[in-house]
Amino acid sequence: MSDLAAFGVAELQKKLRAREISPPEILRAVNDRIERLDDDLGAYLSRDFETALAEAETADVNLPLGGIPIAIKDLINVSGQPCTAGSRILQGYRAPYDATVIARLRGVGAIPFGRLNMDEFAMGSSGENSSVRATRNPWARDRVPGGSSSGAAAAVAAGTAIAALGSDTGGSIRQPAAMCGVVGVKPSYGRVSRYGLTAFSSSLDQIGPLTKTVTDAALLLEVIAGHDAKDSTSVKAPVPHFTASLARGLRGLRLGLPREYVSDGIDPAVRRAFDEAVACLTTLGAEIVEVSLPHTEQSISVYYLIATAEASANLARFDGIRYGRQTKEISEIANFYERTRSEGFGTEVKRRIILGTYVLSAGYYDAYYRRAQKVRELIRRDFTDAFAQVDALISPTTPTPAFRLGEKVSDPLQMYLADIFTNAANLAGICGLSLPCGFSEERLPLGLQILAPALAEELLLQIGFAYEQATAWHEMRPALTS
Repeated sequence: MSDLAAFGVAELQKKLRAREISPPEILRAVNDRIERLDDDLGAYLSRDFETALAEAETADVNLPLGGIPIAIKDLINVSGQPCTAGSRILQGYRAPYDATVIARLRGVGAIPFGRLNMDEFAMGSSGENSSVRATRNPWARDRVPGGSSSGAAAAVAAGTAIAALGSDTGGSIRQPAAMCGVVGVKPSYGRVSRYGLTAFSSSLDQIGPLTKTVTDAALLLEVIAGHDAKDSTSVKAPVPHFTASLARGLRGLRLGLPREYVSDGIDPAVRRAFDEAVACLTTLGAEIVEVSLPHTEQSISVYYLIATAEASANLARFDGIRYGRQTKEISEIANFYERTRSEGFGTEVKRRIILGTYVLSAGYYDAYYRRAQKVRELIRRDFTDAFAQVDALISPTTPTPAFRLGEKVSDPLQMYLADIFTNAANLAGICGLSLPCGFSEERLPLGLQILAPALAEELLLQIGFAYEQATAWHEMRPALTS
């Protein structure tokens, strides 16, 4: 029998329902592949095989995702499992409850299996900020997989996960999906409950799937989307049957090409692959229209003012008192807090807490944070104006292929620019998708990004599916040996 870990969700569903395979067989295949490959890749932080196997043995394969193991980014709570957010400060913490997305996965028979590596507290674009170890790109071990959902993208690409849940605050699903050659979806803000997600930036964070195909992404999104009373930002909107509308095609659709996203600054291989993707979409019946998002240049600055301010507030709760790592040096309470947080947080997290605290401080709030919120509204209006002219937008997902490990660690600004095409979608609250669209000369995957209006995931997936079915990029897998 073929390696079951190489299959996607939809393929395994068919085999399970035909009784060709069993859930324990899938789980063992995934676990065996992790055993062979993950010491080198570093995609996982932990996994509980025995608990997952017990669930697999009683799984109902007639349920929508019955018996399918789904790997989970290590900032989404799964009852009884570690949830460290890739940080030393949460060492020893075990989640006392399931996040809403986990409860919904369990409700349709899926099996949460494995805690995936990530940039600490989702702060990073390369997978190098984990407190445990860096994740490597399965296509080239000297390259980053992208971040912050580094383990999720690498595991799906390497076949050490059937599919995964990640989170996207400024591109943290789409950017690693592009760099690892898989599909990643950032749902609209409020489409998926954030209850049980360890917060980085509460007005930007969204949970979404990373998968091998657009169909698999649609299957997972159907399950995890929907209103949740436990999340005050959750949107009360019906969840479409995403898989039913995938094959509608592109005839009659107008796709906008933002001139600011195809500037001279992008890598030639990225531009070449994107131009070929545009030609393919045109052949499929879409009309390509040039549009403008005039405040694109300000999006990085606005993002890092708002995200760090919210991070400063959200991470204040991690003080070593109720759970997690504590300093062993205790003299007085102020010193205890200072040492616990200094020892527990990594360099990038400290940088963002300091910046966020500064922009919220008296005398600087109006100059920085309030002004950033005003420009955020201008960015949102840019997208509103664009969507008045076109149905969706297309762009490269990243300006370059995956860069080398260590290449940008000492230059935070260059690292932040890796998300130049992705973070504006979070500021505007719209939905986005990245899917494979080619390779660089070094055989590194490249991604096509599709952006659609808020709550238009049905259209987003429809466009992605049409492109995917017309190309073979999603069938490519890295050559891996143990």
